[in-house]
Amino acid sequence: MSADKLDHLSRTLLGEAYADLSDIKRSVIDLIAAEAPTGLAPGMAEKEGGFWERLADRVAAIGGSWGFIGGFSAVLAAWVILNLALMPFHRAFDPYPFIFLNLVLSTLAAIQAPIIMMSQNRQAAKDREAAEHDYVVNLRAELEIMRLHDKLDALRMAELSELARANTVCLDELRAEVRALRGG
Repeated sequence: MSADKLDHLSRTLLGEAYADLSDIKRSVIDLIAAEAPTGLAPGMAEKEGGFWERLADRVAAIGGSWGFIGGFSAVLAAWVILNLALMPFHRAFDPYPFIFLNLVLSTLAAIQAPIIMMSQNRQAAKDREAAEHDYVVNLRAELEIMRLHDKLDALRMAELSELARANTVCLDELRAEVRALRGG
């Protein structure tokens, strides 16, 4: 489509020159002009990511589940019970106050927290892309509805003009008949 038509469409729908529009609004005007369906944004296609990104997603999925909490609670309980049971025989590998357990828990938390944050950052980026895509779709739908309203208004005006013209013709014919009946 020519630049003049894009500019006219932009001014009609958004009240701004095409050159003054943001990239997103410009893409919407381009889609309307092309009359093409709104596809997924390039970044919206499901990205697998690299090994480390997939691993972070998996760790976050497992670490943020009730199954993990239940399983981890069971391991902690087994650790404590086993060490307490072995303490009278001087065989406890981590006697009370469970210093090695504290080290393991601290290490797990220190590693797991940044991994989960990486996964959340990746999800936030996906959510931003989805929100931008939704904005484009909604803006396009709104502008298309405005165009349809304009077309309907134009059709109504054309019909009303035609009706008014037909009424005028009928009135003129009736006046002529009345004049003829009155004798002139």
